[in-house]
Amino acid sequence: MMDADLQDPPYLLPEMFGYLKQGYDSVATRRVSRKGEPPIRSFFARMFYRIMNKISDTDIVDGARDYRLMTRRVVDSILSMGEYNRFSKGIFGWVGYETKWVEFENVERVHGETKWNFWKLFLYSIEGITAFSTAPLAFAAFSGVFFCILAFIAILFIIAKTLIFGDPVGGWPSLVCIIFFVSGVQLFCLGIVGQYLSKTYMEVKHRPIYLVKEEF
Repeated sequence: MMDADLQDPPYLLPEMFGYLKQGYDSVATRRVSRKGEPPIRSFFARMFYRIMNKISDTDIVDGARDYRLMTRRVVDSILSMGEYNRFSKGIFGWVGYETKWVEFENVERVHGETKWNFWKLFLYSIEGITAFSTAPLAFAAFSGVFFCILAFIAILFIIAKTLIFGDPVGGWPSLVCIIFFVSGVQLFCLGIVGQYLSKTYMEVKHRPIYLVKEEF
């Protein structure tokens, strides 16, 4: 797989094929620099890879390209994943196998302009996160627990403050605490629903339970 605009350098092909002949299942490429890209775009790209690797069990290499050579068993494993939303970098990482990474400096495309503007890349990153991580669904549960604890601490503080100094402006502190506590309970319950939803979401993808590399 390689881009047609020559941003994936063809001169790497002999080296990549050599590694494949050495026994690697996949030979992939990654950019070691982002020369020629806007700084803000490069910053968000690096942040995406950093966040993705923290919230997902799938290893996604920073600067990884779709430019790669694969053996037939790797291709068959990728094709066995029947999901519709196919975040390619995540799929390549999920199937595993022994991968050799070939690094290269960023190369300007020979012809044409990129169709990937910032908004499209942002949507693509959201697709990658939702396809290979259920952490956003768990976030609601953790937020709910946080607000419940915060409300409980605030209630103890208000009780202590009232007993010691009195309560010249009555009503609003307790009301705020009640709102915080009820909101926390709602978020926590939503997080529980999200956990069940995440299980269902992963099941309907029908990903293989395991992949067989060799048969004897």
